[in-house]
Amino acid sequence: MKKRIVSAILCAMLLIGALALVQAVLIPSRYDNREGHLLCGYYDTTDAHDVIFVGDCEIYEGIVPAVLYERYGITSYVRGSSQQTVWQSYYILEETLKREPDVKVVVFNVLAVKYGKTPREEISRMTLEDMAWSDSKWHAIRASMTEEESLLSYFAPILRYHGRWSELTLKDLANTFDKHEDITHQGYLMQTDIVPVDPDDTREPEALIDSTLPLVSMEYLKKMQALCEQYGAELVLIKAPTNSVKYYWYDEWDAQIVEYAKANDLTYYNFVGMEGELGLDWSRDTYDAGLHLNVYGAEKLTVYLGKLLQDEHGVQSRQSDAELDALWKQRIEQYETDKQKGENDS
Repeated sequence: MKKRIVSAILCAMLLIGALALVQAVLIPSRYDNREGHLLCGYYDTTDAHDVIFVGDCEIYEGIVPAVLYERYGITSYVRGSSQQTVWQSYYILEETLKREPDVKVVVFNVLAVKYGKTPREEISRMTLEDMAWSDSKWHAIRASMTEEESLLSYFAPILRYHGRWSELTLKDLANTFDKHEDITHQGYLMQTDIVPVDPDDTREPEALIDSTLPLVSMEYLKKMQALCEQYGAELVLIKAPTNSVKYYWYDEWDAQIVEYAKANDLTYYNFVGMEGELGLDWSRDTYDAGLHLNVYGAEKLTVYLGKLLQDEHGVQSRQSDAELDALWKQRIEQYETDKQKGENDS
């Protein structure tokens, strides 16, 4: 009888192990999409951060923590992900502040407030599946799920990716156990390519059908503010610079954020159209014709915002902490090494 029980347990363990291995193979790897695993590196950090950035691609491709520390001694982490919605930003911030209750400033990029519903499921999963399991992740999934999705598939991703069998390559097998390898620099995703804005592009942005920002997004923005107040952190709103009609930031949207910030005693910095002050050159500082900043543009935005964080929001330098300073110098060295490699490969 005992042998049968032991055998049954061993068989169950082997079956679970086999399913786990198959699932690991089927989950898309970071090489499939560099933007697919941006949040996971945060869980490996043990040092505290005075500034946390949350938001979408304009954050994780626009703010460089290594530069922020090198210039101002400000410790920071970018908790951004592709098309991160306001409700996802809220729950990511919630889990972050539970882990780091002494954060001084939270910076949120406001582009996502224009979205009133979750983007495509495969885009949303790039955020949700990368979060560590917690009640914050649970609530983020519930807030983000589309009607077609199964909640169970987040606990057992094999239910979502079983159809990838026909797409598997040797590269999938080789990358089975590095699906969540951190390829960022404190959450910043480096882009070294240069694709300038086309000076002959005369396209105009599409006319707005309804200029009112979605209620659900504004409600979560309010919840984000309350969360920051609970932890004693200051919430700062920004709009990163772009030069493209694809992700155009309409004056009507901006006016609503200005009004919200004023009514709630928040600081809001809109960097759209501030090329002169930032020193941006759209023939050099973008990797995709003005949609996003490359590393050169991101460094300029970071330097400008860092000065504001220091002078206007009282974020102090941590460079006097010898142990912390040594850690950040290692990060800066790795950042410069990867930047040079990227430039050589471009």
